[in-house]
Amino acid sequence: MAPLLLQLAVLGAALAAAALVLISIVAFTTATKMPALHRHEEEKFFLNAKGQKETLPSIWDSPTKQLSVVVPSYNEEKRLPVMMDEALSYLEKRQKRDPAFTYEVIVVDDGSKDQTSKVAFKYCQKYGSDKVRVITLVKNRGKGGAIRMGIFSSRGEKILMADADGATKFPDVEKLEKGLNDLQPWPRWGFAMLPRLVSNAWSQVMCPLRPPKVLGLQNQMAIACGSRAHLEKESIAQRSYFRTLLMYGFHFLVWFLCVKGIRDTQCGFKLFTREAASRTFSSLHVERWAFDVELLYIAQFFKIPIAEIAVNWTEIEGSKLVPFWSWLQMGKDLLFIRLRYLTGAWRLEQTRKMN
Repeated sequence: MAPLLLQLAVLGAALAAAALVLISIVAFTTATKMPALHRHEEEKFFLNAKGQKETLPSIWDSPTKQLSVVVPSYNEEKRLPVMMDEALSYLEKRQKRDPAFTYEVIVVDDGSKDQTSKVAFKYCQKYGSDKVRVITLVKNRGKGGAIRMGIFSSRGEKILMADADGATKFPDVEKLEKGLNDLQPWPRWGFAMLPRLVSNAWSQVMCPLRPPKVLGLQNQMAIACGSRAHLEKESIAQRSYFRTLLMYGFHFLVWFLCVKGIRDTQCGFKLFTREAASRTFSSLHVERWAFDVELLYIAQFFKIPIAEIAVNWTEIEGSKLVPFWSWLQMGKDLLFIRLRYLTGAWRLEQTRKMN
């Protein structure tokens, strides 16, 4: 009996090893290159409040706002107004309290088939295109791809990604800001900053009256992630055993394969310093459901400090996640993310600029 059990164990181990090798080969051979940081011609502009085209700025420019809010939206004509009303009400009140506070909200319509862009543009007309801008993508890129397009068009020293459903209470951005500040001193880019330092110095020699570019927040890296982990016990009580099992399985895979120390990687409420946003999103391969995990994997690879902050969150009807199939897809993505980095199919590169 014992020899038989040993033989079965050896056979099982051999089959598992063969399966892992096969999956690794599949992951390597099917790995797509890093998505091109390219805009279609129509995506290089936004419409101002008068309906006139203006060129979008670049994250490589010096920041001119304190806070940029990027809202990825796909078929969100019904849920978007609630989120926008709450966000803009908060931001306007904050600006009245502190006139030095400046902000912008960038709604990225990810190839919607409904009236998402038109709904968002009404806020541009109401508040002005300096505060609200709408980017309409030619085709659907996925949530990660949409957020990246918004981030690469932002003007903020800090950049917040926020879901269009308004599930997270927007004033909780102050909790993320405190979490970000508590991470100081933030790491700088090191040698990557040298060209900019030289450029600034040369600009001052050639144009002494031009104010120097401030090497402040935008040259330091940190991330604050909103988290629903503190609500886990309550959510378990409302979920079926099957969905609870899927949730724990997903959390285990995230921890085992990609990201350590972050209990909730999927909350769509994350705050970045400008440099952290450009560094991580420039290296991103995954543009759909599992992009958050790869984003944090990249951040940990570059040793960018990350704070996980509890936020108020309410489940909103209309989720585009199909529980079983979406989680199965994300599980596959997690495994492939890890294997593709391990096998060298994907490599982290220097930050690239978008054309």
